[in-house]
Amino acid sequence: MALAVASPSTSISGRTFSLSTPSSDLKAPPVGSFRVVDRAHGQIQSQAVTFSQRRSSVKPINAQSKRNESIVPLAATIVAPEVVEKVEAEDFTQLAKGLENASPLEIMDKALEKFGNDIAIAFSGAEDVALIEYAHLTGRPYRVFSLDTGRLNPETYQFFDTVEKHYGIRIEYMFPDAVEVQALVRSKGLFSFYEDGHQECCRVRKVRPLRRALKGLRAWITGQRKDQSPGTRSEIPVVQVDPVFEGLDGGIGSLVKWNPVANVEGRDIWDFLRAMNVPVNSLHSKGYISIGCEPCTRSVLPGQHEREGRWWWEDAKAKECGLHKGNIKQEEGNQSNGNGAAHSNGTATETDIFTSQNLVTLSRTGIENLARLENRHEPWIVVLYAPWCQFCQAMEGSYIELADKLAGSGVKVGKFRADGDQKEFAQNELQLGSFPTILFFPKHSSRPIKYPSEKRDVDSLLAFINALR
Repeated sequence: MALAVASPSTSISGRTFSLSTPSSDLKAPPVGSFRVVDRAHGQIQSQAVTFSQRRSSVKPINAQSKRNESIVPLAATIVAPEVVEKVEAEDFTQLAKGLENASPLEIMDKALEKFGNDIAIAFSGAEDVALIEYAHLTGRPYRVFSLDTGRLNPETYQFFDTVEKHYGIRIEYMFPDAVEVQALVRSKGLFSFYEDGHQECCRVRKVRPLRRALKGLRAWITGQRKDQSPGTRSEIPVVQVDPVFEGLDGGIGSLVKWNPVANVEGRDIWDFLRAMNVPVNSLHSKGYISIGCEPCTRSVLPGQHEREGRWWWEDAKAKECGLHKGNIKQEEGNQSNGNGAAHSNGTATETDIFTSQNLVTLSRTGIENLARLENRHEPWIVVLYAPWCQFCQAMEGSYIELADKLAGSGVKVGKFRADGDQKEFAQNELQLGSFPTILFFPKHSSRPIKYPSEKRDVDSLLAFINALR
């Protein structure tokens, strides 16, 4: 059999197509209406086969099966050039080298040019609004999506609305699966991450929704920078084949990840935002730099690293939610409880910190004895630290200054290295939660008091000591 268009004078047969009737006499058949021609008998059967109209090739970012009540995102109606040719993975290694010294604007333009409507910007509601500004400046169509975990700050939701109005766009929101969230909360409570880590909650509320979003794309754009977390993001290229997530075509290697500001420092991002008069999240004016979910984000003090405001109760090297797992730098050599490079005998190779003649270095035996004393001659303040911890390094100056100010005051200032083989002991016996942990040992009490604040400047530490001495 062959298919023929149901028209009195137009037929499709084999490879020939002829028009024998003037165009004025042609009548357009109904869309998708065909009749079946039986070659063997030369008759036209009356049975009709109906085809739906060809859908647009533009795909919404959410690649799940469409429901009747679903709404196609506005951004998905902006038709951009469709990418037909698939570039092999090794091409992006060379491309990354060629763009290593390129500006964020040039990198953004290249990304949008290559992938058109099959690429989208991941927007968190923080300073990565710079990505949207760069995309806007290219003059090309672009898409923006964000993960609404259900636990963001009110200021972040307000900022989303401001950004949409400022740029005349619609952000494509992705939400966690309601059944998964319900199961997590019912079984473990609303704040289980304070007790057993944030990874499980982030997996349900962020990673899995992101995975669904990326399945509808061939590339995505992130605001990762090398200086955001030197311990985990120092190897970020400006473009790469995503090592973790899958794209529209499925399988590892089917998604390309662009990081236009990978080589840009945070202060330069802020200079750009101010120069371009870009709207920013009001939380930034309250000391927030890296912004995530409300229960897991705090403001930071001047001089503190921006990631110290995220998951503050955990170790410095655990401050990733899993969205950029493929960019986490692995330390060379053996690991000692995940706390840095170590020799085979378990001794760490990092240069020690908190070095001062007014600071007492406590051994394991020394701090055990200190903790057992019920009647001390002098109170002590002791920092539990790890020399590789960037947050310990950030407070080194203020802690040394504190030791100098307290010299001869009747308060001893000490330090105890609590990583490696000593970490389990410190967690069980010394209330170690994350590095650094600061303890005050009063004169007439055997139990140390843990400093509860994230403020580690000299005045705040002195206020803590004076309230207890």
